[in-house]
Amino acid sequence: MYAGGKADATARRFARLWAAVFGAGLTSRRWITLEVPGRTTGNTTRFPLGMTAWQGNWYLVPMLGGSCNWVRNVRAANGKAVIRHRRARPCRLIEIPEPDRAPILKEFVTQVPGARPHVPVDRHAPVTAFAAIADRYPAFRVEFEEAPGH
Repeated sequence: MYAGGKADATARRFARLWAAVFGAGLTSRRWITLEVPGRTTGNTTRFPLGMTAWQGNWYLVPMLGGSCNWVRNVRAANGKAVIRHRRARPCRLIEIPEPDRAPILKEFVTQVPGARPHVPVDRHAPVTAFAAIADRYPAFRVEFEEAPGH
């Protein structure tokens, strides 16, 4: 469904379905819908994603690498996005420098099983193996905005 790193029609249909399920909060809080303005249209685009927990923070990693649409949209929006899981939570996604990504990437393939076929390193490999692919897989720390009055 992701030949050449791009979703085919079936993958896009599944993505719409999972975006609705994750956004409604029908799964654990790890599974969310990312909402971000499209970089060319400005229209809100929605992506179903699995978040990775590491050292007390949440992270998003693209299973298809840094050229996928949600990454390009997040970068164009300067990291501003909304994470939806039962409710909308505005956030900023902070891109992690390449030298610091390896342990996050390892946690990602451990915690998000659907990503394993797309990442060319086995989840049991040492962190050093993930450092070798860190240039192709960005990681973003999720920083939720505080609600007014909190």
